[in-house]
Amino acid sequence: MTTTTPARTTARLDLKGLAPEVSAAMGELHRAAVRAARAAGVEPELLELVRIRASQLNGCAFCLDMHTKDARAQGETEQRIHTLAAWRETPFFTERERAALALTEAVTSIQDGHVPDEVYAAVREVFDEPQVAAVIWAAVVINAYNRTAISARMVPGAYQPAPRT
Repeated sequence: MTTTTPARTTARLDLKGLAPEVSAAMGELHRAAVRAARAAGVEPELLELVRIRASQLNGCAFCLDMHTKDARAQGETEQRIHTLAAWRETPFFTERERAALALTEAVTSIQDGHVPDEVYAAVREVFDEPQVAAVIWAAVVINAYNRTAISARMVPGAYQPAPRT
């Protein structure tokens, strides 16, 4: 028999307030990863898929709430968001997106045997080295944020994407 934990309506603690320097460093790491992705030509929409998929694997409700909203704000479809957890079973994702999602899963689930050579080889077929690095950094950053949000039990729901300019 499985048991469920009741939903939390309050966070455990304010990590940002308790360690503002660390929070600022995480924010800068995120911004640096976004700049590297932009410089490498990795699409912002693809990065949101990476963030959503890692957050699904990690069970991070806060980050799922945030990044599905950000993806919608960038024009992502409900169909693709809803089927992302089963991306291998759908025709909705490009070869490039599939490679990034496989790499994201491998980076997120390293206890399952690290990043397999075949996953890396598939990524290299559709991304150049700076782009591979950008996808890896995006996955690493969201995994760190997932662990932070889960540990602090950050409450989802209030986040709203910035207006598009």
